[in-house]
Amino acid sequence: MLPLPILALAVASFGIGTTEFVIMGLLPEVAQSFGVTIPQAGYLVSGYALGVVVGAPIVAIATARLPRKTALLALMGVFLLGNLGCAVAPSYALLMAARVLTAFAHGAFFGIGAVVARDLVPRERRTQAVALMFAGLTLANVLGVPLGTALGQAAGWRATFWAVVAIGVAAGAAIQLCVPAGLPGTRGRLIAEFRALGRWPVLRPMLISTLSSVSFFTVFTYITPFLTNVSGFTPQGVTGVLFAAGVGLTLGNLAGGHFADRGQMATIIGSFLGIVAMLLTLATVAHHASMTVVVLVLWSGLVFALVSPLQVWVVEAASDAPNLASTLNQGAFNLGNATGAWIGGTALTFGIGYGELPLIAAVVSLIGLGLTLTAVSRSGRRLFSTSVPGA
Repeated sequence: MLPLPILALAVASFGIGTTEFVIMGLLPEVAQSFGVTIPQAGYLVSGYALGVVVGAPIVAIATARLPRKTALLALMGVFLLGNLGCAVAPSYALLMAARVLTAFAHGAFFGIGAVVARDLVPRERRTQAVALMFAGLTLANVLGVPLGTALGQAAGWRATFWAVVAIGVAAGAAIQLCVPAGLPGTRGRLIAEFRALGRWPVLRPMLISTLSSVSFFTVFTYITPFLTNVSGFTPQGVTGVLFAAGVGLTLGNLAGGHFADRGQMATIIGSFLGIVAMLLTLATVAHHASMTVVVLVLWSGLVFALVSPLQVWVVEAASDAPNLASTLNQGAFNLGNATGAWIGGTALTFGIGYGELPLIAAVVSLIGLGLTLTAVSRSGRRLFSTSVPGA
């Protein structure tokens, strides 16, 4: 049975994931509402991602000494305020400001929430607990985004943000009722803790987290034109493919947590090998619609199988600064989101086709795999182990 505190965190992560991604399905409505172009409305996606990157260290410092439950409730307050701002924003500029404010809660919530989930279960279930919390984020892609998009198209895009506000209220109440008090925040000196984060054993898994995200978003940012221009799907067919990919990433996230508690580094290495294989296969079969769907589902699952093992690796490598490390790793993931979108866009600008983007992503994943292998080789540790290199 799913522990109630982790269920409360999963509900909150569902709301955060929905508000992050649903805007992509509402761009035409938002653009029409404010008289801007769809590409200009698309900056609301980039603004959110950059808000996570910039906000992560700022909010990490601001919440470092707070008890973890207090910090989570405060972050849900920021989340609610930001989404209320989105729902009532009278101009494009204020909508952007509200999106950035909402993003400030993102990194710290997932960072602190991951530490709380990890600490509430026995050691042999830690990665599974983190994966269960992140399951709310993956389910947001499967359920929250399509339902939020449908609601916005039927009742206006502001209705979607009001619905997210309701989810946030429910999540805040669940955290208040279910998450135990007494989980302390940072007790040492912040300067010393930031120095601890500068160690290579901590920076390496953060860099690997960034690379995994860069690889994914180099392709996934442009998945709709990839599917229509290369694989021959209709716009209506794309929706079904994305739903299938969402199911794949949800199952992959849970599988990654399960297997990482039995062999953390083996799970990370195996996932990277699978990702490279799927990307090379995708570049080969992209013109075959049915095969493309199968590969996309497997690829999405393998990518999200990395999320919880990498998050736990960072937290345990920075055992003297877990809250800060966990929060900053969320910034690392989102930096990868923005960087991957930029790499893919730059490649397309220089004439590389959509069908060749998986080859670029495969190279990035190979770099991530190489960094992971250096951690194993230098520590001399067994591959099938739940201990962390350099911790």
